[in-house]
Amino acid sequence: MPTSACPRETIPWRLDAVVAPLEYVEPLDSYIHALKFAGRRHLGRALGELLAETVRAMPAARIVDVIVPVPLHRRRFLERGYNQAVEIARPVSAALGTDYYVAGLRRQRATSAQAQLNASERRANLRAAFAVNRHLDDLNVAIVDDVITTGATVNALAHELKLAGASSVQAWAVARSI
Repeated sequence: MPTSACPRETIPWRLDAVVAPLEYVEPLDSYIHALKFAGRRHLGRALGELLAETVRAMPAARIVDVIVPVPLHRRRFLERGYNQAVEIARPVSAALGTDYYVAGLRRQRATSAQAQLNASERRANLRAAFAVNRHLDDLNVAIVDDVITTGATVNALAHELKLAGASSVQAWAVARSI
């Protein structure tokens, strides 16, 4: 994510806003890890409600037409049995009274886990990773994910959403590790 700490960064930033209210530190990182890797799906609801509470207070949330969870590749979905971003997005959508789309978005290429990669490796890892197979003409979209670290994942997806016609794209995550 471009900041004053990295003034030479010239990555095209596709997001119109980013909301990630909490720091990815203990005990929150343990909860998110349990959601993703230990099958504790019920944590998605609690984390989603927490995110919704933050977003609801923001004026930018009122202009969102649709929420999209970051898609998992089919192989990772089969391993895990669910997408943690969907588990977070559902309660956000319900709390805000906003539609959410899962169909028409996909992670078309399996990517390495982002956690062990640096910023440039993350961007390269996500090149051509997402596909959007639906028209989003003039819709204001919010991407929902669990954690934003460098912003590479949400930025790559935002690029595809804008190519599909989205008017604006925000990223909403429970936590940030920046």
